[in-house]
Amino acid sequence: MNGARPALSLKGRALRYLSQREHSRPELERKLARHTEDAEELARALDELQAKGFISEARVVESVLHQRAAQYGALRLRQELQRKGVASAAISEAVAGLADSEFDRALALWQRRFAAATDAREHARQSRFLLARGFSGAVVTRVLRHRPDNAD
Repeated sequence: MNGARPALSLKGRALRYLSQREHSRPELERKLARHTEDAEELARALDELQAKGFISEARVVESVLHQRAAQYGALRLRQELQRKGVASAAISEAVAGLADSEFDRALALWQRRFAAATDAREHARQSRFLLARGFSGAVVTRVLRHRPDNAD
């Protein structure tokens, strides 16, 4: 025995990826394509995994929202789901569900990260931070104008 590990099948590799986190079908296709030149074999393996429920777009969306919604705004989450190859309808539905909590999530992030803006320069820095996190300009304005004694 030389101690070499046998090569994993495409399904084995896919299951290894899926055991680490949820992956969309397009993500798995990209990752597994370099391990085979047979596109039909790859499609069959992914079809089988999807039929058995190992690949689920709904779980990918749920996972991303669960892990990232407290840190990012709807725009950034939309981009991340698009990069993962999630269908447009599922993305729209997921992002629409975040609309009600957008201000509260942005405010909580801002409160964890910053104190009140003391001057225009600090205000601009905080604004850029929240905008880069994918919160809309209207939400950022509301957060930066928020006063703890206000019931905004």
